[in-house]
Amino acid sequence: MKRFSRLFAELDATTSTNAKVEALQRYFGQAPARDAAWAVYFLSGGKPRQVVSMASLALLACEVAQIPPWLFDESYQAVGDLAETIAHVLPREGEPSDVGLADWIEDRLLPLRGLSEPEIAARVKSYWRELDDQGRFLLTKLVGGGFRVGVSKLLVQRALAAHSGIDAKRVAQRMMGYTDGKVLPSVERFQALIAKEDEGGAPLDEGQPYPFFLAHQLDAPPEVFTAKLGPVSDWQVEWKYDGIRGQIVKRSGKVWLWSRGEELVTERFPEIVALAQPLPDGTVLDGEIMVWRDGPAPFALLQQRIGRKTLTKKVLADAPVTFMAYDLLEQERQDIRGLPQRERRSRLEALLQGTGFKVSPIETHSSWLDFATQRQRSRELGVEGFMLKRLDAAYGTGRTKAEGLWWKWKIDPMTIDCVLVYAQAGHGRRASVYTDYTFAVWNRRPENKEEADAVLEAIAERQPPQPGALQLVAFAKAYSGLTDEEFRQVDAIIRRTTLEKFGPVRSVKPSLVFELGFEGINRSPRHKSGIAVRFPRMLRIRFDKPLHEANTLQDLEVLLKL
Repeated sequence: MKRFSRLFAELDATTSTNAKVEALQRYFGQAPARDAAWAVYFLSGGKPRQVVSMASLALLACEVAQIPPWLFDESYQAVGDLAETIAHVLPREGEPSDVGLADWIEDRLLPLRGLSEPEIAARVKSYWRELDDQGRFLLTKLVGGGFRVGVSKLLVQRALAAHSGIDAKRVAQRMMGYTDGKVLPSVERFQALIAKEDEGGAPLDEGQPYPFFLAHQLDAPPEVFTAKLGPVSDWQVEWKYDGIRGQIVKRSGKVWLWSRGEELVTERFPEIVALAQPLPDGTVLDGEIMVWRDGPAPFALLQQRIGRKTLTKKVLADAPVTFMAYDLLEQERQDIRGLPQRERRSRLEALLQGTGFKVSPIETHSSWLDFATQRQRSRELGVEGFMLKRLDAAYGTGRTKAEGLWWKWKIDPMTIDCVLVYAQAGHGRRASVYTDYTFAVWNRRPENKEEADAVLEAIAERQPPQPGALQLVAFAKAYSGLTDEEFRQVDAIIRRTTLEKFGPVRSVKPSLVFELGFEGINRSPRHKSGIAVRFPRMLRIRFDKPLHEANTLQDLEVLLKL
């Protein structure tokens, strides 16, 4: 754990990409393969399963440190991170051990599941005594299931490639599915990542997918597309669908379905498995998992399928799923990603002709301005805009710097003006700044400024809203979109206008209006507002707009119909 703790500290201390890669490379050169296997898992986004709730760990830390919960809560308010607060309040006693990362995970943390609460508490206390502050911080993150680190999977791949002397793209391919929680990291799996081909190779697992090729966002106005992209004849233009990116792998008579998050989701979508079963062995398709009802259905319907462990006939009927294919990556057991887009598309159409698969239709227009006009129908058609793919482009790996091959030309976000009502501190370098906000809209249009001011005064006096009366209704949370300076500015206002504290959350006197952007909106019985939005982001602070002119639930209802 000591070596992994030092690596974590090095990664957290720099924003330099090269410095992060060098730190990772040093770690892989020194760590035992068993530890490195787990390090790759966590650094690449693998999620530890929560063994103990963070609330239970906080109470246990209070007991060990012999401090009251209110003092711990005040410390948490200052620190902003629960695991870091626990590490700080624990007494400096005991002697740090040399137990490695793999031993910590496999022999100590995983066996905690299923033990009695007293036994878990006793073991966690003894574990804390074996670690320094940094080790306690990491252990608490791992036990609580909230481990995150400021390094991308791409950097991990670069470091492994530099360490092993093999191509980074090959490492990326081998890493597909590595963070799937159904198979634990091991020495064998780690060595397979870095084995040279002349050492007997490292054959891909039978059902292993390829790394997904990702597009860059296209934000330029269509008037400059010809200068930036060239003529429309150089491009394949398709609609961008709102589903789950996936790959179908058909090999050795079996079908595997992978999500872009490298999760094996075969069992969740039996209709796609049945659709893919007749495909020839040695076939890999790239496409979109989506609900289809005489056309693309809202993503909210697909979400109903994602969280279901049991797929009843009703669930299958209410949310019928299909696979919209738009690329062919492997054919007759041959990797064809290096072929041009036009060739792969031609092969895809020939392969899927007469099958039940949907193939993403290609849109054709004579100019970019014509495409811009067509794009305005996106919400009407249930899509997110266009995908642009160069006809001579190979299928790449990840979202690389090779811009100009694939672009996503998404429609402008929906926007609403809303009021800040709750705030919570961020994480990492923003742990001491309030950056995570909850926003509300009026339940109806205020008759005038005076009526809105009366509601704001009642909130300040902590009076509960009366049924049927004018009130602010929370509907969305967001934590991105502002600059560091803007966050500091809002943080100062939050601290001056705090009304109550609920653990790490502060309720604030409404005083700020924000323009919030989001990519989708759906009804949601789980939310008080009855509405949920997708990917909310703060676009700007509306210092120019008085609170009584913020939007309403009725305005959100209008957006639901778009």
